[in-house]
Amino acid sequence: METAFTKLVGVEHPIVQTGMGWVAGPRLVSAAANAGALGILASATMTTEHLRSAVREVRSRVPRGTPFGVNLRADAGDAPERVRLIIEEGVRVASFALAPSQELIGRLKNAGVVVIPSIGARRHAEKVAAWGADAVIVQGGEGGGHTGDVATTVLLPQVVDAVDIPVVAAGGFGDGRGLVAALAYGAAGIAMGTRFLLTSDSTVPDAVKAAYLKATVRDVTVTTAVDGLPHRMLRTELVDSLERAGRTRALVRAVRHAAGLRRLSGLSWPQMVRDGLAMKHGKDLSWSQVLLAANTPMLLKASMVEGRTDLGVMASGQIAGVIDDLPSCAELVSRVMAEAQSVLDRLHGPDGPYGPLGPGVPDGPHVPDALPPPG
Repeated sequence: METAFTKLVGVEHPIVQTGMGWVAGPRLVSAAANAGALGILASATMTTEHLRSAVREVRSRVPRGTPFGVNLRADAGDAPERVRLIIEEGVRVASFALAPSQELIGRLKNAGVVVIPSIGARRHAEKVAAWGADAVIVQGGEGGGHTGDVATTVLLPQVVDAVDIPVVAAGGFGDGRGLVAALAYGAAGIAMGTRFLLTSDSTVPDAVKAAYLKATVRDVTVTTAVDGLPHRMLRTELVDSLERAGRTRALVRAVRHAAGLRRLSGLSWPQMVRDGLAMKHGKDLSWSQVLLAANTPMLLKASMVEGRTDLGVMASGQIAGVIDDLPSCAELVSRVMAEAQSVLDRLHGPDGPYGPLGPGVPDGPHVPDALPPPG
């Protein structure tokens, strides 16, 4: 299925495996890439040397020339150093969790790197498009992790109408029906996080995967108790206790976790302070909220790496409530594409609601920038 997105990055299918901290490592990324999707490494919890090693490991696991990406924190103090690493290593795609500066976009584009920021509002998409971003991933409120409160079905068409670059839809996607729906809205592909987390190629411990599979849609909540910002995750006893905890206990815990994050990331205290200033800039955050943000990587590590569902938090999209299996990445991508083609065939078949495809409309798997009109 060819879209503006697949042509831009050179992948076979219009599917992105998102850069999830502690989850999107070399094994998952290479499996997604080998399945024909765009795999994205999560680098925020890696030192620069670890990142370089991870990039090279992915490259060793995929055929020569297979595209994949690296996700960066645009507000990190060492973002320019990581951008330089991406350029040096010949990574095809740079993904950003926050809007990167015009300068960073320019450096990457001058080196031939495709720049794809993730955004959660129309105005952010307009800004990065004006600065030269090649595409955007737009995440609606159904998505996991830090999220907004506007549903994908409302946000996506706003962004598609606002920019003239490929738009990839995220938040609430997990099958071929979702892919066709996103294409119908004008998107050029879909991005999935939780669905790729719940595959056999994911290194997330079995106990954690079991907790996700057990969850219903009502077990996925949004809370500000972890870091002061809206964060979608599985509701657990730990989340309940964090919401009951007082400010003093929360700040003590945040300081302890900030020290742990500093050791893991290789950042110095001055660098972490600068990152905190960058995070605070342009946002109505108190210093206590900035400090609490240090909780997130460590609490995610406790679950996603150590398997401690009692001590860690489990970021999750609402889609977790309807997932009940653990396919491989290859099986997942193949299934999504087969379902999408089946939906398209049913829509346009002689017994479908729209009848057969009209004159001049391709009848094969090729899909342009959006679905063709019915009739």
